[in-house]
Amino acid sequence: MAHFERHRSKRVGWLRAAVLGADDGIVSTASLVVGVAAAGSPRHQILLAGVAGLVAGALSMAAGEYVSVSSQTDTEEADLATERRELATQRSAEEKELTAIYVERGLDPELARKVALQLMAHDALTTHARDELGITEETTAHPFQAAAASASAFASGAALPLLVVILAPLDHLSLMVSGASLVCLAALGALAAHTGGASPWIGARRVAFWGAVAMAATAGIGKLFGTTVS
Repeated sequence: MAHFERHRSKRVGWLRAAVLGADDGIVSTASLVVGVAAAGSPRHQILLAGVAGLVAGALSMAAGEYVSVSSQTDTEEADLATERRELATQRSAEEKELTAIYVERGLDPELARKVALQLMAHDALTTHARDELGITEETTAHPFQAAAASASAFASGAALPLLVVILAPLDHLSLMVSGASLVCLAALGALAAHTGGASPWIGARRVAFWGAVAMAATAGIGKLFGTTVS
C-alpha cells in the first residue's frame, strides 16, 4: 500500500491570498459603510459609498497583486536566463556547484556527484532552478491568476456588508453591518486557521479583533465630523 501524506504547507500560497482578499473586502467595506452611516447619511448614499469602495478595493487589490507578482516573475526569469547561460558556457562549474549543494544536504561527495550528473543529464535547467534557485512549477508566479484571485476574494468579502446595507433597517444599519461583518470575519479566521492546521479559536479572535478596531475607528470619525456624502 502506498504511503500517503498531506502537507498543509502546500496551501500557504492560495490560502494567504484568499484570506487576505476576503478579509480586506469585509473590513474595508464594512468600515466605510459604518463610517458613512454614523455620519447620518441616507441609505442610497451609504450604498453608493460601499459600492465605490468595493470597486476601488477590488481593482486596487488586483493591480497591487499583479505588480507584486510580476516583479517576482521578472526576477525568476532573469535568474533562469543567467542559469541557462552558465549551463551553456560553464557546465563543469555548474556540476560542481550542484554537487556541493547535495553534499551540504547530507550526501557523501561521490554519491552527490553521481546524483548531480544524472539529474543534469535528464534536465539541467529544471534541476538547477529547483535545487539552486528554489524555483519550482508549484511556486512559479502567475501575475494574471494572482490578480484575478485577489480581486475576486475582495469582491466576495465586500458583498456581505453591502447586502446588509440593502436589507437592514436604517436605524440599526451600523449595528447590523458591524455584527454581521464580525461574525463573518470570525468564521473566516477560524476556517483559515483550521485549513492551515492552527487553532480555529485563535484565528477567529485575531481577525474579529482587528475588524472591530477598524469599524469602531471609522464609526467614531463619522460621529465626530457628522458630515454626509454629497
